[in-house]
Amino acid sequence: MSNQTLTVEDHQHISEFQEAVNMTANELERWLRTEESLSVGQKSSEEAEATGHQSGRNIVKLLHKKRAEYTIDDIHEMRRVISYVHRHLAQRPEGGVSETRWRYSLMNWGHDPLKDKQ
Repeated sequence: MSNQTLTVEDHQHISEFQEAVNMTANELERWLRTEESLSVGQKSSEEAEATGHQSGRNIVKLLHKKRAEYTIDDIHEMRRVISYVHRHLAQRPEGGVSETRWRYSLMNWGHDPLKDKQ
């Protein structure tokens, strides 16, 4: 981290982030441009960008960084992503999920629940 050494805990968060985010930067960038991506998530107003969509853009930036470039804010964002992905995965709906708001929301956060099954 800029002018700091990564702690053992920071390395653990980075590893957990890398496990939670199973989409590449390119995959996520393409996804964020789709209508499906823009159709889900909580917004503060009708014109505002959804929280998950904004997080997706932040995740793309993180995926383009080298480990030595991570800041304290980056680690906090990673922890936020890990928490969201784990919490949302636990809420998996019954049946097929390929074209569901649940999957689209997770994908905005960099995790495609169907990717591991392909």
